[in-house]
Amino acid sequence: MNKIYRLRSNMEFKKVYSGGKSYWNRNLVLYVKKNNIGNTRVGYSITKKIGNSVVRNKIRRRMKEIYRLNFENIKNNYDLIFIPKKNTVDISYKELESAMLHILKLGNLLMDKRDSDG
Repeated sequence: MNKIYRLRSNMEFKKVYSGGKSYWNRNLVLYVKKNNIGNTRVGYSITKKIGNSVVRNKIRRRMKEIYRLNFENIKNNYDLIFIPKKNTVDISYKELESAMLHILKLGNLLMDKRDSDG
């Protein structure tokens, strides 16, 4: 994913945490903050409580792929941070995908059919 679509600095993450809104479900927490950049940026924060680096990177890679496949269905002008919970280690790719889509729906970040048509 291109650098313009990613949250990169610690300051960018802190802005979303402090000024953003949070949504959660059984597997994930999502922080959302409106931006005026013209595109949606995403970041992933995975704590060491979840497991060793191999486990954390596996979860992060799965989340990045799910986001990439659904990128065109997500509304513009938002900063997003996905934080997986401990039980994410034990779930399948499909379950993680449905959890991510569910949390995006909770935050009203998925485009309707009429939004994309035009």
